[in-house]
Amino acid sequence: MIAQYLADGIVLGATLALGAIGLTLTYNILRFANFAHGEFLTFGAYFALVFVGFFAGGGAVGPFTFGWSLLGALVVALVLTAVLALVLDWLLFRPLRKSDVAVALVIASFGASLMLRNVIVFFWGSQPQYYTRSIAIAHELLPGVRLNANEVFVVLLTALLMIALHLFLTRTRLGQQMRAVSDNPALALVTGIDVRRIVRWVWIIGGGLAAIGGVMFGLTVQVSPEMGFTLILPMFAAAILGGIGSVYGAVLGGLIIGIAQSLSVPLIGPEYKPAVAFMLMFLILLFHPTGILGERT
Repeated sequence: MIAQYLADGIVLGATLALGAIGLTLTYNILRFANFAHGEFLTFGAYFALVFVGFFAGGGAVGPFTFGWSLLGALVVALVLTAVLALVLDWLLFRPLRKSDVAVALVIASFGASLMLRNVIVFFWGSQPQYYTRSIAIAHELLPGVRLNANEVFVVLLTALLMIALHLFLTRTRLGQQMRAVSDNPALALVTGIDVRRIVRWVWIIGGGLAAIGGVMFGLTVQVSPEMGFTLILPMFAAAILGGIGSVYGAVLGGLIIGIAQSLSVPLIGPEYKPAVAFMLMFLILLFHPTGILGERT
């Protein structure tokens, strides 16, 4: 039984990790907590829901309940969500950054979150929706562990994206420039790095990963207007727990929060899952204020 809850926590943690990366990139480079990031997950999920019917998938592929149509819609959702993030930055966050008042950005992001959530309800309604009505059959992968093919796909895709992001940050010039801006924006500007270009790429990467996370959550749970609001606080907990500003810490924090929430279900019930996540974060920060992988000051 414990092994099953552990496996379910890894699936949830994979989704949280994809969202937490965007949060930690935004904080590390733009120096503010973006509460609208949860709506990027929601919009990504709904963009895929709209475009899944435009691609002829020919039914489900292999053991999955989805076909090539969802994968095509996922790519479109990634692009559109990245564009949404860029537009929001251009209209709202960029003008506010000139005032150099961090609290204004945080309050603006909270207002943007409310606005975007209501836009979703206006266009798509408030009822949950699904990419497919097919039932995913769980199979026993290990003794006491049963997962369906969709859940395995979510974990494997997240692992591949994490490897790709690691290679991007360590092996490409753009990734190295992003790390330089993260460490010292003023010094990076003096050395000739186009900081505004780096900021654009932060929104593109963060929005794109959020879209993938939203589609993966919609695939394994459901698509609803409240999904971003439901996930934003655990994602913040994951980013802070792993070490705010650390991409690898966000991944580790997402897995820890996901597993902790899942393991708490048989003990105290599902309604207290967010409280368990924050209690765990509080205990870690009590002994290590910078988070697990955060740099010591």
